[in-house]
Amino acid sequence: MTTSLNTAALALGDDALVLSHRLGEWAGHAPVLEEEVALANIALDLLGQARVLLSLVADEDELAFLREERAFRNAQLVEQPNGDFAHTIARQLYFSTYQRLLYGRLAATDARPGDEGHEALRGLAAKAVKEVAYHQDHAEQWTLRLGDGTPESHDRMRTACAALWRFTGELFQPVEGVDVDWRELEADWLTSVSAVLDRATLPLPEGPRATAWSAGAGRQGVHTEPFGRMLAEMQHLHRSHPGASW
Repeated sequence: MTTSLNTAALALGDDALVLSHRLGEWAGHAPVLEEEVALANIALDLLGQARVLLSLVADEDELAFLREERAFRNAQLVEQPNGDFAHTIARQLYFSTYQRLLYGRLAATDARPGDEGHEALRGLAAKAVKEVAYHQDHAEQWTLRLGDGTPESHDRMRTACAALWRFTGELFQPVEGVDVDWRELEADWLTSVSAVLDRATLPLPEGPRATAWSAGAGRQGVHTEPFGRMLAEMQHLHRSHPGASW
């Protein structure tokens, strides 16, 4: 693949890999058994996407388990801790809405005969957009249920949406090799998220939609403090038994 498509596959693959791990942390801790299964299924969908994308760049296991923190190119939103259930749902609402809109656009791009890298991304997007539509619907239904539920669930959901808002701007910083109209993508995202929050009787968060350091920081390898701890846990087994197979 070209360098630009390597960059695209790595960024999108790292997004999926990191969020998959975060969702997997709910195993044994979800509020109800049905939700534990749902979150596990979403995590597996994302892991499948990550495997395809990372394998376009190099060995998927080495990329997942042997890279240092600064080599990861995921957006900072997906690495944020699960927090309470409302925080997990707010993170999923923001990200899955973005991912569905992005993959929908990539799947609709024109075919490029002879460009295997582009066709691989296009094929992945066409399959993944169907999975992500479910992820988005799941997040929307929980946002409505919590936002328009009890006073406590409403406050928790409002707090979660506000806390994660500043990380959403980075999602729309252009990624080399991803040929979409980023401004149009962001506008559609805002329209979709605003409509869900309005139905859930939740205010649209205020404040800048940029990271604490700079727009696009995660894509440049600058991550938040919780990411280092998450990465150590995710990579522990592989690093403890190099070369092992089972």
